[in-house]
Amino acid sequence: MPADINLWPLIGVLIIIAGFALRFNPMLVVIITAIGTALAAGFPIDKVLATIGAGFVKTRNLPLIILLPLAVIGLLERHGLRQHAQNWISSIKSATAGRLLIVYLGARQLTAAVGLTSLGGHPQMVRPLLAPMAEGATEARYGKLSQKVREKLRAFSAATDNVGLFFGEDIFVAFGAIVLMTTFLKEAGIEVEPIHVALWGIPTAVSAFVIHAFRLRRLDRTLAKEIAEEKQGAKGERA
Repeated sequence: MPADINLWPLIGVLIIIAGFALRFNPMLVVIITAIGTALAAGFPIDKVLATIGAGFVKTRNLPLIILLPLAVIGLLERHGLRQHAQNWISSIKSATAGRLLIVYLGARQLTAAVGLTSLGGHPQMVRPLLAPMAEGATEARYGKLSQKVREKLRAFSAATDNVGLFFGEDIFVAFGAIVLMTTFLKEAGIEVEPIHVALWGIPTAVSAFVIHAFRLRRLDRTLAKEIAEEKQGAKGERA
């Protein structure tokens, strides 16, 4: 290893690990990591503080962009968005949690593949709409659900959104990871077009859809079995 390489800036990695292991405030950990890494790299403290201040000024509107949609979603929930979603899906006799989530998985992957990654998400889609609809479809078939079943449906709803987004956005040619991979390969002397990387993401996305759709099809059978066992156990306790 060349003697002129300064490894002290890597102390930021240790600060991150220690901060999150000790469950400190994430924002505080990130700020301390940034300052510690910069000082270890030899940057003067005035330049470090100036850079942090400039970054804050440039992104001062970011909290408004994040918090305003959450306030709107909270207002919709207050006025019965979850209840309306449950009632609507309950009126569709052929709907099941598995079928609903498979449809959402396909829609999430297709929209993410064309760059519309913000159309879904946990706070704006899964919590107020998708999970209540999955619960409503299951409740329409089996009656009142236990908390264990509800938690399972919510977990599968969140997982479906994650899978659809993660493997769908890999097909979008302007996705940051694709740009990063092509840049890295170019620096290594391998010329690859971003469109080729995106196209090779299609087989992976299709495989992810098939595998997760199979898990969702099994979900309906698993729920039927678990709910039947719960009802049988409840009858046994009453007897």
